[in-house]
Amino acid sequence: MVAVVGHGASSPLKSASWEQVMLHTAKRLKWVDEGYELLVFTDECIISNGQMSMRLQRELLNADILVIVAVTNKESVEWININSKTVQNVIFLDSSPDSKNKLGGYDVPGEVRRSIFGNFFGNSQSDEAKESYEVLQTVSEAWDRHNSDDIRFSLQCLNQCSPVDQVCNYRCIASYESGNLEAFSLCVLQKNNCLELEAEIPDKPCVPPMIKFRGQNMSHEMAEDLFVGWLGSLQWSWRVVAGQNPAYDQFPCQYQLFYRGKAKGSFWYEPVFQVKTLEGQMVWRRRKYRVKRGKVAGTFYFSVLDNGVVSNEFWTIVDVADNLSWGLFHYHGAARAAGQSYTGAVLVSPDGAFPSDRERTKVDAALDKCEIKEWELYSVDNCSCKDAPLGIPEGSILHTIVQIEDPE
Repeated sequence: MVAVVGHGASSPLKSASWEQVMLHTAKRLKWVDEGYELLVFTDECIISNGQMSMRLQRELLNADILVIVAVTNKESVEWININSKTVQNVIFLDSSPDSKNKLGGYDVPGEVRRSIFGNFFGNSQSDEAKESYEVLQTVSEAWDRHNSDDIRFSLQCLNQCSPVDQVCNYRCIASYESGNLEAFSLCVLQKNNCLELEAEIPDKPCVPPMIKFRGQNMSHEMAEDLFVGWLGSLQWSWRVVAGQNPAYDQFPCQYQLFYRGKAKGSFWYEPVFQVKTLEGQMVWRRRKYRVKRGKVAGTFYFSVLDNGVVSNEFWTIVDVADNLSWGLFHYHGAARAAGQSYTGAVLVSPDGAFPSDRERTKVDAALDKCEIKEWELYSVDNCSCKDAPLGIPEGSILHTIVQIEDPE
């Protein structure tokens, strides 16, 4: 694959340049499949007409897919249209109206809307051409969401959501959360896998856990204490400041509750968060994860039954400040029966506020360990979080090693 981006063009991702975003995308594609290769150029090389222009011309001869992003220079667009004739798949995004999309060798207009889809085609177009338009529509909808972690599976409120809008799908589930929905999903998806879906927990990026805390070597007990965090001094362990996965980490008012159970060796995680229902109401939701230690201290295996579907996750404590003023946790996960795999990370603090400027270097270093750019994070709305359904079971055990100070 080849990408050409407008020289100096800014993306909507906290003003990171499109060149930065696409270079990072090239790295993330390797996590999905090592066979993917994405080469990134800016249209400056076209305008300068130098060696890089000749290299781009050569690469286009072998390209399977060409993606053009934020290229508005008329000369650049004309050059691309001329030199991409042998490429079967060409997609222009946020670029000049003179651009020419092409999928599977078929010319496709840049703006196709679902509402006019049927009238546009009639019955005269080939199945291949119709499929090309459908692909372009899907790509356009995913592009408008500015993230790469959406899924294309949904149940039937769910049909009202775009197939690439994972947030909408989860809002449907949260809006109509009920015993009947859970029983249906448990039977159809989890127990009988009627949709014949399959997903595995991703193994990339490989994120190492922190190895020392306050000068001491990390242990399983210490790592559990870091998850427990502020619980005891506060009514919660941590509050989420920002997250990297748009489907899960963007919900308002996220409280994390970590605690040891009564049974020996048991450990639990209960996130409490708000969801805006399809009717516009804000409702509280709570989940309960069983947590088991990983082989390496600072890593854990989580499992949860969420509305009838089991999700399994692998979590890593990436870093926690000595004074517990912030922490960064990374996760890989999969809901096998829903055909969904995902990765993400959450930046946490005791009050949901971003760490202070003096901690910025350490936070950036922790994000780098996760292969995450700061502009990938979604800020959590912690403005209106009254009456959260907190509390943990009576007899639960909190810290065993790590001492915490009063947040005041």
